[in-house]
Amino acid sequence: MRMSHLFGRTLREAPADVELVSHQLMLRAALIRPLGAGIFTLMPLGWRVIRNIERIIREEMDAIGGQELYMPVVHPADVWKESGRWYAVGPEMGRFKDRGDRDMVLAMTHEEVVADIARSEITSWRQLPQIVYHLQTKWRDEPRSRGGLIRTREFTMKDSYSLDADDAGLDHAYQLHWQAYERIFDRCGMRYVVVGADTGMMGGSASHEFMAYSPNGEDTILICPNGDYAANREVATFQRDAASDEALLPMDEVETPDTTTIEALAKFLNVPTSRTAKAVFYTAESGKFVFVVIRGDLDVNETKLRKAVGEGGLTPATAEEIRAHGAEPGYGSPVGVRDAVIVVDESVRDARNLVAGANRVGWHLRNVNLGRDYEATVIADVAAAEAGFGCPHCGAAMSAERAIEIGNIFKLGTRYSEALGVNFQDEAGVSKPVLMGSYGIGSGRAAATIVEQRHDAKGIDWPVEVAPYPVSLMWIGAAEDAETIAVADELYAGLNAAGLEPLYDDRPERAGVKFNDADLIGCPVRVSVSKRTLERGEAEIKPRRRDQAIFVPIADVLTTVQSLLSELRAEDAAR
Repeated sequence: MRMSHLFGRTLREAPADVELVSHQLMLRAALIRPLGAGIFTLMPLGWRVIRNIERIIREEMDAIGGQELYMPVVHPADVWKESGRWYAVGPEMGRFKDRGDRDMVLAMTHEEVVADIARSEITSWRQLPQIVYHLQTKWRDEPRSRGGLIRTREFTMKDSYSLDADDAGLDHAYQLHWQAYERIFDRCGMRYVVVGADTGMMGGSASHEFMAYSPNGEDTILICPNGDYAANREVATFQRDAASDEALLPMDEVETPDTTTIEALAKFLNVPTSRTAKAVFYTAESGKFVFVVIRGDLDVNETKLRKAVGEGGLTPATAEEIRAHGAEPGYGSPVGVRDAVIVVDESVRDARNLVAGANRVGWHLRNVNLGRDYEATVIADVAAAEAGFGCPHCGAAMSAERAIEIGNIFKLGTRYSEALGVNFQDEAGVSKPVLMGSYGIGSGRAAATIVEQRHDAKGIDWPVEVAPYPVSLMWIGAAEDAETIAVADELYAGLNAAGLEPLYDDRPERAGVKFNDADLIGCPVRVSVSKRTLERGEAEIKPRRRDQAIFVPIADVLTTVQSLLSELRAEDAAR
């Protein structure tokens, strides 16, 4: 490709309101252009990057026996109603009516569609196992699209689905995808970790996320320094204190003026925050009043809490709602509260004689104990794990890292097959539900995450397998320098003939402009010729990620470039 004909121009600066580095660089390098909030056009350079990522995905999916198909982006709502997700998913689902006044859905994912196909195609155990996949447009009306391709409303995703006869088959398909994802992300030159995760709206029995380290990541992951544990903060657990065997003391009231926070209460009574019971109030989507009791030195994890109470949504309760149930903001107590779902964290279950509110302003209760002074509706782990908390396996202090989710895998089990009637006859002729798995990778997000991890002050440093072009070629000098241009043209033809597809900067621009654009776009190897290098019969070759250039005879350019690309591929795989 000659840059004089390239559709899209590089930008000296990104718009002032663009915050993430990947968003800035992908705009400046003419990879993407915005159309609307969370909606982007992939320019020719960006589309080549996406195609390269998707080529890697296809190769690795095919290697585990995946069969590529293509499913519609528009779905009749009936299948989503059968699964129940039509009612469970909120405004992020794109819904509309067709001209026949039928409810329709813009695809968020394709579990329902795969199940609908499988219930007509799969009848016998002999047809199992199966893995099918496609790369296709999705729509999720994100409330906060951000970061360019990191979080968009329209995006392309590889979603694959496994169909198995039993748990052993599902476990095998899950492991095949796990290994395929590791190969995909290794080939894309990413640094990542696999963590346990919440199943979310997908449902099922288990989920893992592939998380790429990035200070701009939306997720926090907890990691054991010994490698014993890693999990998304949404589901992360930690080593708890042993249950107290302290004798129960009589409950008594104590006046505590102006102590509406745990910190103020602990300071006033001269006790550690771990000896207090924090009250946190929510109103559930169903209208129920949820009263959480957790040790004062811990915070509530709302993902865990939603799962514990079986609610799709929770919002902080208002002061009026709190008082309507006999509690008092700032002085809330489970003792005497009415018409509430009382959720007690394990930290409170295992503690004795905590200080809790008295449900009246300026007063608290000493020596409040679960079972004697109040009862729990639910006892569960609803505490948020933090950096420094002990690993649940070995007790070592965990670290907290920001990360971007680049892939996820789910064991769906019979969640969708039972809802849609996807059954098969086993060897004994008994009808059983198919076990399903679901596995996703967003190609656009993967591209943006690579930029987040692989850039410097000058621009992007693409891995060889993903780069829009492996080689950036240019001539340096005056437009009248016919000899230099002729040599560059010959190199362009030779590199193309060898299948290396250079991005040839044939524009009559200054050397600084060409070098800056080459570094910004980030092709792995740069080749340049000028009148000065040709006086020695040489070309200058510089890998994007190295500081020093080398000079080689013109006749050796092709073999040198091929050798460097092989070295760089090995470096990418070893990251």
